[in-house]
Amino acid sequence: MNTRLKTWFGKHASLMKTIYVLAWPAVLEQLLQTVVQYTDTAMVGRISPQASAATGLTTTMTWLVNAPMFALGIGFLAYIAESIGAKDEERARKTGIQALYFIAAIGLILMILTLSISPFLPGWLGAEEEIRANASIYFGIICAPMLFRAATIILGSVLRGVGDTKHPMIANLFMNLTNIVLNFFLIYETRTASVLGMELWIPGAGWGVAGAAIATAISYCVGGVMMFHTYWNNPRLSPKGHSLRFDSYVSRRCLRIAFPVALERISACLGQVVFTSLVTRLGTMALATHSIAITAEQACYIPGYGMQAAASTLAGNSLGERNEVKFRQVTKIITAIAVILMTITGALVFLFPGFMMSIFTTDEQVIAGGIRVLRIVSVSEPIFAALIILEGIFNGIGDTKAPFFFSILSMWGVRILGTCLCLFVLDAGLEAVWICMVCDNVTRCILLASRFVRGGWKKRFARIE
Repeated sequence: MNTRLKTWFGKHASLMKTIYVLAWPAVLEQLLQTVVQYTDTAMVGRISPQASAATGLTTTMTWLVNAPMFALGIGFLAYIAESIGAKDEERARKTGIQALYFIAAIGLILMILTLSISPFLPGWLGAEEEIRANASIYFGIICAPMLFRAATIILGSVLRGVGDTKHPMIANLFMNLTNIVLNFFLIYETRTASVLGMELWIPGAGWGVAGAAIATAISYCVGGVMMFHTYWNNPRLSPKGHSLRFDSYVSRRCLRIAFPVALERISACLGQVVFTSLVTRLGTMALATHSIAITAEQACYIPGYGMQAAASTLAGNSLGERNEVKFRQVTKIITAIAVILMTITGALVFLFPGFMMSIFTTDEQVIAGGIRVLRIVSVSEPIFAALIILEGIFNGIGDTKAPFFFSILSMWGVRILGTCLCLFVLDAGLEAVWICMVCDNVTRCILLASRFVRGGWKKRFARIE
């Protein structure tokens, strides 16, 4: 057995090294983002459960707003990675230039749209009157710098397309540090703290939820500027000395990949919005429990979404090389690694759910509810790991239509329909709602795995440009 393992590792040593080089910065980036999300939620949670509910209410709407930007990022990543695999560096550079046009367009459109609906959104989501004002203010402020958010998301994907996962990680590090530091000074009132027996005077604006939103908005600006600087100086992408004209052919190719992803993400995020609005019917405390538990669960995703970036890039490279054997190897190896890692993180969540909830709130009722739902979801983390990687694999080769239909089927046919049945027919609580969420993820994983095994992706490799 040891001899077989040595032979296997020797045969795949080069690929394993490439996966490691691409994955570790992306995993670290996910870790940093999770730490910041934890810090942000914990700081707001110290104010009150109502403050947690106000910031958590619009989280799914934020996912919806991000959906077209992430979709465009996937379109550019897939086409750039394919170009690099085909040794066409000039096409990769030209694709990156087109991304600038889309950043400007989508950033301005989404900014105008989100600022227009922010006063009405909490009411549309069915929030109780006590949290509507704060929820509206929070959503409006974090959506104001949408142009910078678009640059952070799309240019991050462009850089990953050429295998640069390190610099997006650094940009996100500074963005996240900015958020944490500003949270510290903007959320709370001026106060004194005892450190090593010394009383320290700490200035504070005391803006509460609005302070958290301003910190997030400024951090987006920092991230966008740094990501653009990194892109502009990347030797494989930099447009310096090259034509900046709009290329309709390249743009159409990227949009062809991105459009089904956008529809899938928008559909899924709309489902999340409906899902959250259904949870609000259980009351503010249930919504606070749900929002905080969602944040706590994100620790499980760190290795999965980090590995997904490597999976997408290497899958796109395999397509450019027209190398199906490499594509299969990449899929199997990265999926196995992600499943092992997320099995470990899922086990930790199952064993210590109370500790994770207590990071964000001191409310005993919220903590007790969070313990129950986190244990429910923790057992499904290995399956969710496979789902994350398969999603990245199909996105990396631009095979996005079938996953779009799978997402609609599982989100609306399993999660939303199941939740409606639990709440309106069975009169069940938050635990049943989370079981429906788990069933959604399991269903989508089975559908994607079935497509991979059946070889539905082979049409992409058979297509000769």
